[in-house]
Amino acid sequence: MTPQELTELAERWIAAFNTKDLDGLLSLYHDNAQHFSPKLKVRKPETKGLIQGKPSMRAWWQDAFDRLPSLQYQLVRLTPYDNRVFMEYIRKVEKEEDLYVGEMLEVKDGLIYYSTVFHR
Repeated sequence: MTPQELTELAERWIAAFNTKDLDGLLSLYHDNAQHFSPKLKVRKPETKGLIQGKPSMRAWWQDAFDRLPSLQYQLVRLTPYDNRVFMEYIRKVEKEEDLYVGEMLEVKDGLIYYSTVFHR
């Protein structure tokens, strides 16, 4: 994908997340994609931070949307390179401290096949 296409994909990802458009978000992923997050390690230790497939991602993000109705991501920067785009954003939730997050989306055939989240 071109840098512009990668940037547009990441922008669609942020928009879908912020509007809680779960179907739109999942449409950006391969059916058997993997997602790693430190929050998964905490909330679902049995996963060791890694889930695979759209059904698992649907359950994980639906839970986040239900628990955190004010959840929003404020985009800071997108850095596309080769078949990936690194997103930097601020996680905002009412009554919680803002969290600076980095997330790498790895793309194949126009869809995300692996995503990993970085934060403290």
